[in-house]
Amino acid sequence: MDGTDDVTQIVITPGGMTLADWRAIYEGAAARLTAPAWDAIDASAAAVARIVARGAPVYGINTGFGKLASVRIADDELSVLQRNIVLSHAAGTGLASPTPVIRLMMALKLASFGVGASGVRRETVGLLEAMLAKGLTPVVPSQGSVGASGDLAPLSHMAAAMIGVGAIEVGGKILPAAEALAAADLAPLELGPKEGLALLNGTQFSTANALAGLFRAETLFQSALIAGALSTEAAKGSDAPFDARIHALRGHAGQREVGDALRGLMAGSAIRASHAEDDPRVQDPYCLRCQPQVMGAALDLLRQAGTTLRIEANGVSDNPLIFADSDEALSGGNFHAEPVAFAADMIALALCEIGSIAERRIAMLVDPALSGLPAFLTPRPGLNSGFMIPQVTAAALVSENKQRAYPASVDSIPTSANQEDHVSMAAHGARRLLDMADNVSAVIGIELLAACQGIDFHAPLTSSAALEAARGHLRAVVPTLDDDRHFHPDMEAATALIRTGSLAAAVAAELPGIS
Repeated sequence: MDGTDDVTQIVITPGGMTLADWRAIYEGAAARLTAPAWDAIDASAAAVARIVARGAPVYGINTGFGKLASVRIADDELSVLQRNIVLSHAAGTGLASPTPVIRLMMALKLASFGVGASGVRRETVGLLEAMLAKGLTPVVPSQGSVGASGDLAPLSHMAAAMIGVGAIEVGGKILPAAEALAAADLAPLELGPKEGLALLNGTQFSTANALAGLFRAETLFQSALIAGALSTEAAKGSDAPFDARIHALRGHAGQREVGDALRGLMAGSAIRASHAEDDPRVQDPYCLRCQPQVMGAALDLLRQAGTTLRIEANGVSDNPLIFADSDEALSGGNFHAEPVAFAADMIALALCEIGSIAERRIAMLVDPALSGLPAFLTPRPGLNSGFMIPQVTAAALVSENKQRAYPASVDSIPTSANQEDHVSMAAHGARRLLDMADNVSAVIGIELLAACQGIDFHAPLTSSAALEAARGHLRAVVPTLDDDRHFHPDMEAATALIRTGSLAAAVAAELPGIS
C-alpha cells in the first residue's frame, strides 16, 4: 500500500491480498497491479500463441463454448470468436450493480490475470487497469449469473465495455462505452485468442458482492455490540452473563471476545452499580443474557466466510487455465462458485441473526413489564405512542431478512443444454447481502434510539464512559423524544451512524472484527 496525492493506493499482489486490501479498494482506494505480475502475464500470453500455432483443438482458444465445444474454429476467425462470446453473453438484466462493487470486481479480475494462468495479453490487462485508474466503471446489470461457468453475464458486460460496446459510468454520468473510452484517451480492445473467455469467465462478480456484504456485516456487527450494551443499560440488565469464566468453559473464540467486549463497554457504569446489589431479577431475557453466545457465533461465522473469500479473491477461477511452463491449457471447474455461495449463505445467516436479536431487545425495551421503563419509552404513554411503530418497522425488516436468508447454495438449475448441470447460485446469494445489511442497519438504528431513550429515564445516573460517548454521538443529531414528533428523520439519522460505522468510531473501545 502506498499514498499518492493523499489518495490511498493498493498495489495488487496476486495471491497475497488481504481482506483489508480488498476493503480499501471497495471503499474507493486506487489500485494497480504489482510490477512483477507483468512477466507472468507475458509468459501466459506467449503460451497461448504457441498453442494456437500448433493447430490442435483446445477449448476456449480455437473451439466453440459450452455445449458447442466440439466445433473447431479457423485461425482467421479466432478474434471474431472472442468478440462474439462477449456480445452473446452480455445478456444480464435488472438494475445496474453498485459502482463500488464493480470496481472491486475489476480489481479482483486484475489480481486473477496477474497470476499468469489466463493467457491474456499485456495490453488487455493494461486496459482493465487503466479503466480502474481513470474511474471508468462498466455498467453491469445485477441479474443473470447462476454462479457457475463463471459469472458469465455480468463479466461479459464488463468485457463488452472494454471493446467499446455497452455503457460506462464515469464521474456519475452514464456514457456509451466507446465515447467514455475515447474521452479517457483509451482505445477499445481487439480481443486475441482466449481473451474474451478469460474476461467473462470466473467468480469475480459473486466474490465482489460477497466481499461487499462481508465488509458491511463487520461494521454492523460492531455497532450492534454497542447498541446491545446500551440496551442492557437501559433495561438495568446484569453484566454477570458477560463474565469471562462463563465463556472460557465453552471455548468458542467469538463468544469469548464478545463477552469481553460487552463487559468492557459497560465498565464503570453508574447505572450498573446502582442495582448491582439489590436487583430482584435473577436472570435477564435471552436477548440481553445470551448476546455473547449469539453474537459470538455470528462473529465466528463471518470470520469463516472471510477466510473463504480471501482465498477465492487470491485465486484463479477462469477456464481453461494456461500453464506456460508446459504450454498446456487444462480445462477444469474453478469457475464453479460453490465456495462463494457457501460464504454468502453464512454471511446472510449472520446478518439475519444480528438483526433478529436486536429487534428482540427493542421489543423488550418498549414493554414496561419486561423493561421497567415507561410504555413505549415515552414520558406520557397514551397521548404519545413513542416507539410503538419503530418496533413494528424493526420486526418487518427482520422478517424480510429471514426470508432472504434461505440458503442460495442449495438450489441448482441446469443450464447450457445440461452441459452445465449443477450450478452454485452464488451471484444472487451474494447480491442480496447489501440489501440485508441495509435492513439490519435500520434495525440497529432503531435500537440505538430506543436504548438511549431508555437510559435518559435513568438520569442523573450515567452509563460508562464508552457508552456515554456513543449516546452523546447520537444526541448530537437526535434529541431525546419528549412528545411525539415526525419519527422518520430520527430513524434516518440514527441509521446513518450505524451504516457508516460512525457510531463504532465514536467509542474508544476495542471491538472484535473479522480480520
